[in-house]
Amino acid sequence: MSQQKKQIAECLTTADLWELMMQRVPPIVSEYFRGGADDETTLRGNVRAFQQSMTTAYGALSFSSLDLNTKVVDHSLAVPWYIAPVGSLRALYPMGDAVASQVAGEFGTVMTLSTLSGTPMESVTEASDGNCWFQLYLCGGRETALRGIERAKRAGFSALVLTIDTGVSGLRALHARMKPMQVTGPFRGLGLGGRLKLAVRKLMLAPQMLPRLSWVIEHFRDGGLMQFVNVIDEQGEPMPYADIGVQLAASAVTWNDLKWIKEAWGNKPLIVKGVHCAYDARKAEEMGASGVIWSNHGGRQQDRVPPTLHIVAQEMPLVGDTRLDFMMDGGVRNGTDVLIALSYGIKAVGIGRVTAAGIGAGGHIGLTRAFEIMESDLDRAMRIVGVQSVAEIHARGADIRRESQLDGDGHLPPIVF
Repeated sequence: MSQQKKQIAECLTTADLWELMMQRVPPIVSEYFRGGADDETTLRGNVRAFQQSMTTAYGALSFSSLDLNTKVVDHSLAVPWYIAPVGSLRALYPMGDAVASQVAGEFGTVMTLSTLSGTPMESVTEASDGNCWFQLYLCGGRETALRGIERAKRAGFSALVLTIDTGVSGLRALHARMKPMQVTGPFRGLGLGGRLKLAVRKLMLAPQMLPRLSWVIEHFRDGGLMQFVNVIDEQGEPMPYADIGVQLAASAVTWNDLKWIKEAWGNKPLIVKGVHCAYDARKAEEMGASGVIWSNHGGRQQDRVPPTLHIVAQEMPLVGDTRLDFMMDGGVRNGTDVLIALSYGIKAVGIGRVTAAGIGAGGHIGLTRAFEIMESDLDRAMRIVGVQSVAEIHARGADIRRESQLDGDGHLPPIVF
């Protein structure tokens, strides 16, 4: 067994896998996946909201088996989580999005592919034995988006996820200070002075690259700096890997856009992601959505918005009578978090940073281990709490939860990721 496989096999928590990812991947890359907006209050709050949540435990119960199956927007999942859209996964591991899709299929759940990915969408659907969803940004404008929608339909994606909380890109200051775009550019087209400056910037990365030669070698074998191969312009060229803040601001989604997006997508489920309030959930349903994902973008967009779990607790009951299926992401790090989310009536949770941890730690074996840990966590939590199925968690949610009476957060574990 290789040292990498041994280290991954010995991981007991997803935080262990995150630490391996941070050791393997250079900071200028890993910070993209770690960081949150502004002071990172919401990023930390997402995690703290789950850490501060309590459950009860019904004793003298024993189950021979548990039922982890759930159903959301007409998709049957063997586990109550799916892979949330994570941009640039290929920067962590060769063909990272396809690797994630393969693992999701092996566990009977869904991979959601980000528009801002470096792996062709056809490779992603081909890698999975199950279903895949495509997450849509309007980068490049309406016509580019329509090309992407049509291509996703041909590739076999079974639901479209429209993200509505990226009118502009959030300020992730620590990564911005690293100036990643200034060191990733090519030498061609530069004069002698420009080439020298770029060479100096690249050389300054040597201290973080040399201890991570395995990542460097794999990265260049995989083609080096990726392009956004699923955003194709009218000339048939992919969008270059560049700062997308301007693109997002120029192509912000409005409710009017849902009309033509829904029409272009057809009868398959449309899911609206980035919902913070009951008003937006009801509006999404009016516009033809089958489900919504309560999400603050992992704390990466607007800081000081509530943790997603608090949004779920406060806003979901206000939606009222609805046919919507509810999902959420943000702050989910283990199986107990999943149980707590399900207790509010959530059908499935999205895992983003956990996916990055597994892929970054070691591709297929890393993400497989992440899923094994999540499954073991949830199995153990359900047996201790005394529930046998996801349906029972939904039915008994209020009975499962308990209010914390502990003051402060000194008793809580540190936030690793």
